[in-house]
Amino acid sequence: MTKDHGPSIKNDKQYEGLRNKGMSKQRAAKIANSPGASHRGGKNSHKNQ
Repeated sequence: MTKDHGPSIKNDKQYEGLRNKGMSKQRAAKIANSPGASHRGGKNSHKNQ
């Protein structure tokens, strides 16, 4: 189960995946909150291809 990172993070699962890959908090949050983010990294990146 993914941890809740607060209301500022829209996609907690993807944020955790990006952080586990070594990405900074700021950059991971920016990617996880952007539209179409599942195509740009994290645990959900290959789900819809």
